[in-house]
Amino acid sequence: MEAEKTAAALCAVGAEKVAAQEMRKLGLAVEGSGFGRVRFRADLAGLYRALLATRVADRILLETASYPAFNFDDLFEGARSAPWEAYIPRNMALAVTKVRSSRSLLKAETSIQAVVHKAAAERLCGAYHIKRLEEGGKTANLRVYVEKDRVSLLLDLSGEPLFKRGYRQEGGIAPLRETTAAALLQLALWRRKFPLYDPFCGSGTILAEAALYAWDAAPGLGRGFALADLLIARPDLEESIRAELRGRINFEHTLRIFGSDRDPRAVSIASSNLMRARDLALGRTPGKGIRTTGGEGGMPELRCLPMEAACSPFRDGGAEDLGFIITNPPYGRRMGAEEDAEAGYAAMSALGRGFPGWKLALITDHPGFESFFGRRANSCREITNGAVPSYFFQYERL
Repeated sequence: MEAEKTAAALCAVGAEKVAAQEMRKLGLAVEGSGFGRVRFRADLAGLYRALLATRVADRILLETASYPAFNFDDLFEGARSAPWEAYIPRNMALAVTKVRSSRSLLKAETSIQAVVHKAAAERLCGAYHIKRLEEGGKTANLRVYVEKDRVSLLLDLSGEPLFKRGYRQEGGIAPLRETTAAALLQLALWRRKFPLYDPFCGSGTILAEAALYAWDAAPGLGRGFALADLLIARPDLEESIRAELRGRINFEHTLRIFGSDRDPRAVSIASSNLMRARDLALGRTPGKGIRTTGGEGGMPELRCLPMEAACSPFRDGGAEDLGFIITNPPYGRRMGAEEDAEAGYAAMSALGRGFPGWKLALITDHPGFESFFGRRANSCREITNGAVPSYFFQYERL
């Protein structure tokens, strides 16, 4: 039986709880979580499963060494002792792409970066009997975390960040990351049985992530990973897990997922992205057709409408048709003048007329949303969208 390894899932700050829950759901042993990071243990199959099936993690990293270091000699010796030749092939370059130091004697991040790179390169050159490592081309990317004088050396297994699912070829200004959108759905406790509406759908990210979840489609099925270039890669095992995950997809699930936007181009882009997400999940070349309403396999329904005209598709329904509005209003400070943002938040009171009794959850970079919307939220949490500090407001009832 293959030994388990320690790994880390990087996620949005504020989404650590849902990332840990997700790792457990994938059958992985969670060891703890911290600032935008969840530590877990997994064998190689578990690492492939995490890469392919995570919805909220931005990267999966493999810990190659963990040791105490109180000075640069400790740092160098620990990095040189790591078995780099078990992971990195002879013809691959090496880069230390990220360093973070917290509450430790070693603080100079550029020096930490240089020392770790030198130590790892010395180990690899000795193992392969070469004078220097390759430069350019395929590169093994390494991250270094120093916390309370303990060093963790983490090898990136993802390559392109995991929010790059492959389905979004076009996005709007300041788009919502796919992984953040997936985290919002989980934080809001939305499930497939509930209707979902996004009245500011933009490029359709929230709708696409909801559809992938409702279809039981793993979001990483349409892309590859840096793990494939490492010595521990097993293409047969990866393909077996891909086949297993594709076998779980069910496009016959009833989808009650809806979206609208006042911009017809945004609706067209969202529709194209939704079709591409479905094709990638199936492992086929994405089609070029554009659909703006529901259809094959229970696709989300899209319409071109201003937010003020949006309303529940179940106006005559009962309590079972009450649903969730989950959205990213295009009125943040990063989008333009602050007064435009404030006017937009005030206009959102119209949602109470179109969706009486529905829950509302939204992400914005403006901490004063509540005062302009005119109601205090039932809950608010800080969450990052990429590098943008944001706020997730939730209302139990409109």
